[in-house]
Amino acid sequence: MKNKRMIAVSAGFLVVVFFAVNLIFFQIDQTEFAVVTQFGKPIRAIKDPGLYWKLPDPVQSVQRYDNRMMVYLPNQIEFLTRDKKNIVTESYPVWQIEEPVLFMKTVRDATGARDRLTDIISSELGVAVGQYDLSSLVTIDETGMKLAEMMERVTRIANEKVKVYGMAVADVRVKVLNFPEKNKLSVFQRMRAERERIAKKYRSEGEEEAAKIRAETDKERAIILAEAYKEAEGLR
Repeated sequence: MKNKRMIAVSAGFLVVVFFAVNLIFFQIDQTEFAVVTQFGKPIRAIKDPGLYWKLPDPVQSVQRYDNRMMVYLPNQIEFLTRDKKNIVTESYPVWQIEEPVLFMKTVRDATGARDRLTDIISSELGVAVGQYDLSSLVTIDETGMKLAEMMERVTRIANEKVKVYGMAVADVRVKVLNFPEKNKLSVFQRMRAERERIAKKYRSEGEEEAAKIRAETDKERAIILAEAYKEAEGLR
């Protein structure tokens, strides 16, 4: 009986210790940042993986954040180029958390971060697009292509602006660059008219060249026939 009582006491003690350890100690993964809060206020950040301790809940709690690069896909936005062409863009920023305490104080979570990213990047992208002609953003001429230059500038400015939120923007890329639906028909009609004009020009030049060739051929034929007739008369 005494042994059973000792086993029960030991088991109960182990259970208490187990729960106490879980309340005090916590582990941070390599893919995480953590912020220890005391009564809801951040008091320290943990950036390195390992085992750490804190006061038990609800005195102190742990807020975890993903420290890896993340990709955000905002909605398509319509902008106006320098030469007054409406285009629809869909961009995607690659971002991550750098200062978890500042991040927690300013945007709280990933939803708040995406809202800030949308505001900043759409604003900077609109300003940047307005400084380039459409022909500089959509072209087969490598020397005239300015899209990469424009996006590099957007990335640099966006990265500076998100620092106040404890974030960093590694890159901003354009996924879609298109005309608005209402403008596509008129654009395609202009493209078709341009192609028809070029085709008509080529046909006209071809007909002119064919007429020259026929005239030259007729001239040579008349000369050959005349010489042949003259030779035949001489033989007769």
